[in-house]
Amino acid sequence: MEQVESGMRLGLGTGSTVTHFLEFLAARIQAGTVTGLVTVPTSVRTEECARELGIPLAELHEAAPLDLTVDGADEVGPGLDLIKGLGGALLREKMVAQASRRLVIMVDDSKEVRRLGTRVPLPVEVTRFGWRSQLAFLRQIGGEPALRSGEGGSPFLTDNGNHVIDCRFAGGLDEPEAVEDALRRRAGVVESGLFLGIATAVVVAGAGGVRVLERGGA
Repeated sequence: MEQVESGMRLGLGTGSTVTHFLEFLAARIQAGTVTGLVTVPTSVRTEECARELGIPLAELHEAAPLDLTVDGADEVGPGLDLIKGLGGALLREKMVAQASRRLVIMVDDSKEVRRLGTRVPLPVEVTRFGWRSQLAFLRQIGGEPALRSGEGGSPFLTDNGNHVIDCRFAGGLDEPEAVEDALRRRAGVVESGLFLGIATAVVVAGAGGVRVLERGGA
């Protein structure tokens, strides 16, 4: 919240940590300590929460470029590279992040890893058409793919109407850039949860207090 200033164009991430951030943001708006904000949500869930709290919303094309996006992450690796998407909002999260001058991530210290992919699977958003054809491809690049299930055991659908295949990599990702490049080249793959070289800073909370990690090693 200390990084939010009046008049900002702000991206709002998705997840339980961001929900608390929205509550603090709404309180500051109501108190008049920040004014003139325009915000872009990264999911229907965040949009509904922000609307209920009275936070002003806009479409991405109306607000971009954004001054700051605040979001969470499922893993934070060396160099502030991230895995995101366990909440299913990876496509919109990456679109908003790429439209932002700064991306600040909030996590607890359990999310820090030495190698991406050791704690959580890598989410890969794919079109519903032909999604089974992606399984063999994902195995070829070293993954162990599994279609994500939603309520009642039916396939999980993103806000964009796509499926998510969660890929585990034994021992983690040796070369995340190579995996990301292969996924970008694959027709039917909409987006991956690899956020490489995007985060500006990561705020890490733990038993010993709060640390702020900045790109470049500070």
